[in-house]
Amino acid sequence: MAEVEKLKQLQLQREALKKRGEQQKVKETEQKRTEESVQSVCPECGSRQLVHDYERAELVCQNCGLVLDEEFIDRGPEWRAFDHDQRMKRSRVGAPMTFTIHDKGLSTMIDWRNRDSYGRAISSKNRAQLYRLRKWQRRIRVSNATERNLAFALSELDRMASALGLPRNVRETAAVVYRDAVDKNLIRGRSIEGVAAAALYAACRQCSVPRTLDEIAEVSRVSRKEIGRTYRFISRELGLKLLPTSPIDYVPRFCSGLNLKGEVQSRAVEILRQAGERELTSGRGPTGVAAAAIYISSILGGERRTQREVAEVAGVTEVTIRNRYKELAEKLDIEIIL
Repeated sequence: MAEVEKLKQLQLQREALKKRGEQQKVKETEQKRTEESVQSVCPECGSRQLVHDYERAELVCQNCGLVLDEEFIDRGPEWRAFDHDQRMKRSRVGAPMTFTIHDKGLSTMIDWRNRDSYGRAISSKNRAQLYRLRKWQRRIRVSNATERNLAFALSELDRMASALGLPRNVRETAAVVYRDAVDKNLIRGRSIEGVAAAALYAACRQCSVPRTLDEIAEVSRVSRKEIGRTYRFISRELGLKLLPTSPIDYVPRFCSGLNLKGEVQSRAVEILRQAGERELTSGRGPTGVAAAAIYISSILGGERRTQREVAEVAGVTEVTIRNRYKELAEKLDIEIIL
C-alpha cells in the first residue's frame, strides 16, 4: 500500500511540474506577442513605419523619431569589407538564390580566369582541359528546350530592365510572373519576347515603379499593341489583381528628368492628392495628369518649365497638358499667372 501511495504522489508531482511548464510556456509566448506588438507599433504616435538602424543598433520610429529599442543583436556577418574584392574573399557563402537565372543560381560555374581555388595560375598543360570542361559545363547547365527558352526569356527580361534602369525587386517580380506563365502553359502560341515584356510591365505596376507601354515597347522587340494584348491575357489567367496606376507614382521620375527641386515635387503630389479626392483623375491617363500637376507646381514654385519640356519628359502631347492643367486649376481653384 505504501508503494502505491508513493507512486500516486510521484504521478501528482509530475503532473504539477507539467502544468507549471505549460503555464510558463504560455506566459513566454504572451510576452513575446506583446513585445512584437509593441515593436511593430510606435507607442508615441501609433505609426507602423519603424526603421532598424544597424549602425547605432536602434529601432527608430520614422514618423516621430522615438527610439523604441536599442542595443539589439546584429545578425549580419562578423567581418567587415570595404570593397568588392574583400567581400568576395571574406564571404563564406555563395550568391543568394535568384529567379532571374533559369536554374535559380544554384548550379556551379567554372570561372573564366585560369586560376585554382588558392589563386595560383593553372599550368599550360591543364588549360586546354579546363577550357573543354568549361565548355561542356556551360552546355550541361541548359539541358532541354524548355530550359533553353527560359534562359533566353530571362536574359531578355534582364536586358529590358537594364535599359529602363529598373531596380532589383522589379526584375525578380518579373521573373516570377514569367515563370508562373510558363507553369500554366500560357507561352504556347505567343512570342517569348512579348510575354517577357508583358511580365515586366506587370511587375512595374506591382512594385509601384510604373512604366508606360510605349517605354517598354521602345526597349523590346515587340509592338505596343502586342504587349498590351499579352498583358491582359496573362493578368486574367494568373489572377493578377492590379489597381490602376496612380499619377503620384510618375511624379518623382518626371521631376528628376526636369531637374526640379523637392518643393516642386511635394507640391505636385499635394495637387494630385486633392485631385484624387475630388475624383478628377479617374478616366484620364495618369501620365497626362501627373505632367499637368508638375507644370502647375513648377509655375507656383518659381521654376517654370515650358509645356513642351514637360511633354517630352512625360511622353504626352502639349495639348493633353494644356487641357489637364486648365481642368485642375479650375476645379481646385488654383490661380496661375502666366
